[in-house]
Amino acid sequence: MIKQAIIPLAGLGTRLLPLTSVFAKELLPINGKPGIEYILDECIDAGIKEVIFIISEKKKMIKKYFYNDSFYKKIIKKKKDSRILNEYKKILRYKKMIKFVYQNKPMGTGNAVLKTKNLIKDKYFLMLLPDDLIIKNNCSKSMIKVHNRYKASVMASLSVNKKTVSRWGIYKLSKKLDKKNQLISDVIEKPTIKLAPSNKAVIGRYILPKKIFSKLQKQSPGKGGEFHITDAIQSLINDKEKFIAHSFLGKYLDCGSMHGYIKSSMEIAKS
Repeated sequence: MIKQAIIPLAGLGTRLLPLTSVFAKELLPINGKPGIEYILDECIDAGIKEVIFIISEKKKMIKKYFYNDSFYKKIIKKKKDSRILNEYKKILRYKKMIKFVYQNKPMGTGNAVLKTKNLIKDKYFLMLLPDDLIIKNNCSKSMIKVHNRYKASVMASLSVNKKTVSRWGIYKLSKKLDKKNQLISDVIEKPTIKLAPSNKAVIGRYILPKKIFSKLQKQSPGKGGEFHITDAIQSLINDKEKFIAHSFLGKYLDCGSMHGYIKSSMEIAKS
């Protein structure tokens, strides 16, 4: 069973400047609720018991958000407002399942994952990228079912416009397992339209094997001098590790850009 999840939160959030010059993007409200809470609720509904946040010293406000007990107690005592009390109870539920590790230099998602090495207990774990929201269906829950069925790593897959493939990690797919799931033979980071093997893009939900840590420890920096998780995944695929692309149900929202952030609030308000 998948019981642990990791969430990289140390990124600078430059696509949401100027908001992120003073505020952690994961705490920005999306339809009145901090974005990170959508991710936590997805984890809880999928049966996750422990969530590891990877933050930086610059984003300590994320930790403060969950550890602001004295503020809540003072307000609750003064106001006696049931809404505030319920919010505090919700924060306490989240806090019980969260652990924190630090990535103080922005060295890529691969490096962020490596920071959790000593905390991961089981053979597989879930990773969620907070810029990617999936509403109307729990993608993580569906992927865990696929993992349990095929005993393999699983990555979320979305069909994108072929003209936009250079913005995405793109799958090269092989054997079809069923209507929604297909084996991955290659992951190509931001290919040209001509070189893209498909229009199936990597979305920020992954079930990864614990053995990926040994790959990350030996990995050299990739594009931009960063450590990319897709490079470690490709190395495992080359070693015959089975990875499945899962075409999820639900609606994908990119809340990591200004346009996407505004659109996400509108879409969630409608749903």
